[in-house]
Amino acid sequence: MPIRKEVPVFKPKLSVITIVYNNVRDIERTVRSVINQTYTNIEYIVIDGASNDGTLDVLYQYQADIDQLISEKDKGIYDAMNKGLALATGDYVLFMNSGDEIYAPGTVSHVFSTAEDADIYYGETEMIDDAGNSLGRRRHQAPAQFTWRNFKYGMSISHQAVYIRHSLVQPYNPQYQLSADIDWILTAAKKARKIVNVNRYVAKYLVGGMSKKKHRQSLLERFDIMKRHYGLLPTVFNHAVIAFNLGWYWLKHRRTND
Repeated sequence: MPIRKEVPVFKPKLSVITIVYNNVRDIERTVRSVINQTYTNIEYIVIDGASNDGTLDVLYQYQADIDQLISEKDKGIYDAMNKGLALATGDYVLFMNSGDEIYAPGTVSHVFSTAEDADIYYGETEMIDDAGNSLGRRRHQAPAQFTWRNFKYGMSISHQAVYIRHSLVQPYNPQYQLSADIDWILTAAKKARKIVNVNRYVAKYLVGGMSKKKHRQSLLERFDIMKRHYGLLPTVFNHAVIAFNLGWYWLKHRRTND
């Protein structure tokens, strides 16, 4: 009788981290998108900033499905995200913060079945409004093949759509209050040897957030981050290109809507 050889199955442990503060309206959608994944090797970590609006009551309903739930005051978004990173034990990390969602129940399984042992997996992001309705794809389409150089004209991959090998990441830089995620992804991407496009939607992104409410501060931080990674003169030139492209995008869409 012939001996059947077992086919290796690539099933790494994924740490999904959610941070939340006083977001009772959206937190359940986010949690359900994680715990309803068909992929089973997921560690779920939720960091709450001592919410007092009912958010914790929702989280306690799902406590059996959350591996670690921490509720305490923090120093801001990235301080909370660093707390989650410090607790993560997975081979890969993914941030899915309150209001955002993993795209579909089979998404994580599809991501890891695309290719084995990549340093970074990434995909496309769908924007949603406060009611969870689709607003279509992000203005920045994910590049066919991502490298750290792709961010020079803008953040072409959303934070929610990138799975990064844990050993490549470092804590978020507390110097930045709104745009540290750009620096975080760029730093990891520079170390990556194998980056895989899964060629599908992997996340839903709730439009708005602090970077929109404090747009000027966010832009200043982004400029400083780009300057550190790409140099001053290239960053000035690249921002001129970004401004032109943004102006053309809005002009084109205004004409379409008129």
